[in-house]
Amino acid sequence: MARMILNGSRGSHLNEFLKEHKAVHEQGATIAELKKQIATLIAAAKEQAAQIQKVSAQIEMTKPAPQVVNNP
Repeated sequence: MARMILNGSRGSHLNEFLKEHKAVHEQGATIAELKKQIATLIAAAKEQAAQIQKVSAQIEMTKPAPQVVNNP
């Protein structure tokens, strides 16, 4: 009788271990996908920053030079 309880306990522990192992595996896959998404967002942000720099430089070039006013 004691052996049956022990075997049942082992099976229960094994099931719990397998559930946890599956959960950890799924979390790993989720983390990998999130890392890919973050890398994509970082690349997009860098591209936008470069475009902003380019437009800012163009705006600076089109600004008229300051003029000195002579007041007699």
